[in-house]
Amino acid sequence: MSDHAFAFLSAHTFMKVPAGPQPRPFGLAGIAWDGAVTNRPGARFGPRAIRQASHMLCDGIHPLFEVSPDALLCDHGDLALPNTSLERMRAALEPQAAALLARQHMVWLGGDHSITLSLLRAQRQQHGRPLGVLHFDAHCDTWEDHFGEPSGHGTWVYEAIQEGLVDPQAFAQIGIRSAGHRAARDYVRDQGGLIWTARDLRGRESAAQLAEVIDTLKARWAARGQPPLYLSFDIDALDPAFAPGTGTPEPGGLTTAQALTLLEELAGENWVGMDCVEVAPPYDHADLSSNAAATLVWTYLCGQAAKKAPE
Repeated sequence: MSDHAFAFLSAHTFMKVPAGPQPRPFGLAGIAWDGAVTNRPGARFGPRAIRQASHMLCDGIHPLFEVSPDALLCDHGDLALPNTSLERMRAALEPQAAALLARQHMVWLGGDHSITLSLLRAQRQQHGRPLGVLHFDAHCDTWEDHFGEPSGHGTWVYEAIQEGLVDPQAFAQIGIRSAGHRAARDYVRDQGGLIWTARDLRGRESAAQLAEVIDTLKARWAARGQPPLYLSFDIDALDPAFAPGTGTPEPGGLTTAQALTLLEELAGENWVGMDCVEVAPPYDHADLSSNAAATLVWTYLCGQAAKKAPE
């Protein structure tokens, strides 16, 4: 048995895949930045923790998709970025992201949610059209300022819509439940998008129970001409019972089962990338949050890898 099969042996890549660059269809990179948080810092350590948690997935086949992405994936490590200026970080991130997107279907490990604006800028440039977005979060991230600053981890949705990076009518939010003014909470809906709050989804976990959500999303994206789709998963979409290790936990959230059902049932759509953000290991318990994040990323990758598997 190879060393690869022993989950407890140290490694520095996701699922112990080869370090990049490699001529493989999927790539992964960490963005260890948390300089734009509004509450507790610590998400800069998220990529490291998610990779460690992923090592239990390094020698297995997904029970639904019947594939493993390990032969199709490489890990580019954490990107070298300034860590004290949001503007300088974004200026450094965007060309690096564009270069990786030109070669591979990328998954990004955050980091706080301010990174998603830069990633959408790079994706918009890559695909030449606005993207559809599926946004899992406890928070709407549609505030027009960041506690007096023009940008942060709670403004990226507003900025992405204002910049034309996304198609508002192909934008959907799942899990929203935090306090906020109505104008912010309903901003995506007011622009023509869809919102399912955590309350809307209480008690609905199976594919049958979530069929209305799944079918509505598929129909909406088809009506918008099947745009390239981007998945942004803030770990605080999950209830703190499932993911306590995050900067701004909000009780009353999604279960891990709900989130996995949606990722599994929507895997066949036109996805072009994913990020998983706001995992803050200093506040985690028993690696619950990093394990959930690693499994969400793995599930996304398995769903995409299944499309490349031979019949």
